Amino acid sequence: MTENKLITPRKLKGFWELMPKEQMLFSSLLQKIEKVFQDNCFLPLDTPVLEYSDALLAKSGGETDKQVFRFSKGDADMCMRYDLTVPLARFVSMHKTELCFPFKRYQIGKVYRGERPQKGRFREFYQCDADIIGDGQLSLVADAECINLFEKCFDALSLPVEIKVSNRKIISGFIEQIGKTDKSTEIFIVLDKLDKISIEDALNELQEIGLSKRESEKIAKLTQISGKIEEISKELRDFCQNSTFQNGLDELLEVDKYLKSFGCTSVTYSLGVIRGHNYYTGTVFEGFLKDSKVAVGGGGRFENLCSYFSAQKMPGVGMSVGVTRLFDLLLQESYFDINCVTETELGVVNFDETLPQALEVVQKLRKLGVKADCLYESKTFKGKLKEANKRQLNYVLFVGENEIESNLFTLKNMQDGSQESLSLSQIAEKFEKIRKNI
Repeated sequence: MTENKLITPRKLKGFWELMPKEQMLFSSLLQKIEKVFQDNCFLPLDTPVLEYSDALLAKSGGETDKQVFRFSKGDADMCMRYDLTVPLARFVSMHKTELCFPFKRYQIGKVYRGERPQKGRFREFYQCDADIIGDGQLSLVADAECINLFEKCFDALSLPVEIKVSNRKIISGFIEQIGKTDKSTEIFIVLDKLDKISIEDALNELQEIGLSKRESEKIAKLTQISGKIEEISKELRDFCQNSTFQNGLDELLEVDKYLKSFGCTSVTYSLGVIRGHNYYTGTVFEGFLKDSKVAVGGGGRFENLCSYFSAQKMPGVGMSVGVTRLFDLLLQESYFDINCVTETELGVVNFDETLPQALEVVQKLRKLGVKADCLYESKTFKGKLKEANKRQLNYVLFVGENEIESNLFTLKNMQDGSQESLSLSQIAEKFEKIRKNI
């Protein structure tokens, strides 16, 4: 690079970057979700961003294989993780003799998918996952617990959510009934697109796969069944007598019983919930902001995911909050008041001869719990006040010779111009009261 040839700063498309105040709000969301995980006895885990390709792609299939970021370094064939579930299966298989089952873990981290960037879809985004892994078997109580946990996350964020629940065995059973088990993956891919394509296009795609017109229409009708558990149970009992189909319905009824015990109030049932990943085998669910068609997360059961890494059967069920998409949507709808966000509660204004003492005051205030910052870079008194206004500080504290001698400091309210003289302990008490009233 030469002095007269500067590189234009630019960011890769589909990768996320927030301004500091937005990042503070986003971090606050993550902290609230993490607290829900911890309060419900889930353990933290952090797996690598890079995994060996043979491990990460072991049971992905569908569109996922086309979306991974895959590359080589020396002899290593690697992928960037596209979700947090497959790395979990690899971790559990490696450490199964050291873990206590059922193993309940949560992980909050970035994942990567090379899909076309568009509204609400990114190539780099955060997932907030929680999973329960069993040893040999895992009660359907775990399915209900993960759905309940998803609801609790949104309760913590004060966001109303609707959770749509289904069981993939119901549609799998119908596919068995019509003798198209070898086409299951392709059929599920089409059904998973029903909210994006017309029913006519879906029927055409199903017939291209090999289903008859009648079979295509019947399986499409199956995905349209939704409502209360009592309603869909009555409709499904006579829809198909295949054992896998009926087992899926029985599981759905059992999960509903446990959800009622957990006190879940946000659940409805919809057989149109498919979930794109092939590793889901039973219960599946998706969450939507109330009165919105925007999906903000989901999850489901996976009986066989660990089978690619271990001969030991370790069924699991999990949930994930798509917190990047959620936050992006909330920003677009002006849900947050950015002007109320500040990294600093109090700006300390020093004079030339009192800078050392002002720095000491800042440290004392921080120890007392006040987020104070010294405005030392501005050289003039007027410049310091201008900086305080630019940083949208509600309060400034003057540290002059008189204040140092008396240990009483002038606190100015930048909103109404009022001033008062307080000790440092009094200032700390004042800001504690301010926080409680916000």
